[in-house]
Parts: sequence; C-alpha cells; structure tokens
Amino acid sequence: MYWDKKGKECTEDTVSLVIQAAREKGIKHIVVASNTGVTAELFASKGFKIICVTHANGFVNPGENEMTAENRGKLEGLNITVLTTTHVLSGAERAFSSKFGGIYPVEIIANTLRMFGQGVKVGVEIATMALDSGLIPFGESIIAVGGSGRGADSAIIIKPSHAKDILNTRIEEIICKPI
Repeated sequence: MYWDKKGKECTEDTVSLVIQAAREKGIKHIVVASNTGVTAELFASKGFKIICVTHANGFVNPGENEMTAENRGKLEGLNITVLTTTHVLSGAERAFSSKFGGIYPVEIIANTLRMFGQGVKVGVEIATMALDSGLIPFGESIIAVGGSGRGADSAIIIKPSHAKDILNTRIEEIICKPI
C-alpha cells in the first residue's frame, strides 16, 4: 500500500495492515517505533509480542527521554516491552559528523534507506536494535513499523541481522509506506 500522505494520519490504517500481514504470514514479533507510546499502544492485545523502541535518552534534551515514566509503565502493563537504547544508524558516528562535517559509513546506510522513506529507515534501525538487545529471535522474519515524524506510516517485513552484520539484513516486503 502506498499512502499519498505521510505521518500520523496513516497510523490506524498502517496498524490494520500490519495486524493483517502478521496473521496471514504467521509472524509473531512486531517492533514499533514510538516516542510517546501512543502508536505502540495500538498494537496491544492483538496476540503478538510487541516491542516498542523509543528515541534514545538525550535525543531532544540531555539526560531526558520523550516517553514519560507513566506511559512506559502503561505499555509494560499491557505486556509491551519498551526498549530505549542508542540508535544503531547514528549513535556515536553522529558526534563526528556534527563536529567535523562530512558523512560516515553508517550515515550512508541511513541516507540510502531514506530513499525508500523515513519510516523504512526507522524500521530497519529498530529491528536491528531489538535484535541486538535480544528482544526478537535471530533468523526470524518480523514486522517493523516506523513513521515520518509522529505516528506510523511505514511497515516492513524484515529479517534483521545484528548491527555488526547489518549488510546481511533483508527487507522481505514493504507492507506500506508514503509515496
């Protein structure tokens, strides 16, 4: 499905397509980017293992996380695992590009993935982060859900590899994304 818009306007339809694809293909794990928890909560109680990946601490303000402790607790109460960790497609490398200019290998990967859309890039990134954290099984296809800003407008079926082997990652299907 190709959306003619991007952002949170697509969220409910993206969630529906993801649930349908997961059921049809027997996928058990869904990894969702959600900075506040609102998008991740839409996947609760659907019969899947849900991992919510937030922005890293300090993404907006040093020492702070965008997700409130209350929202984190609410998601955990809904059996949604919340992962907050370094972004695999920027991380420490961004410090060098910000300080010295230029672009470095991991940022080239990120920018290449953005050619398919911000949400597709986010999907690859959060799937890798969840795998590296041991929250999804290695060698198994999962669905990763991302977006362009707030909400969800992109979803991919992906067999992620660990960050150290990220070039072995395989995007098996694009479920939806903006044009």
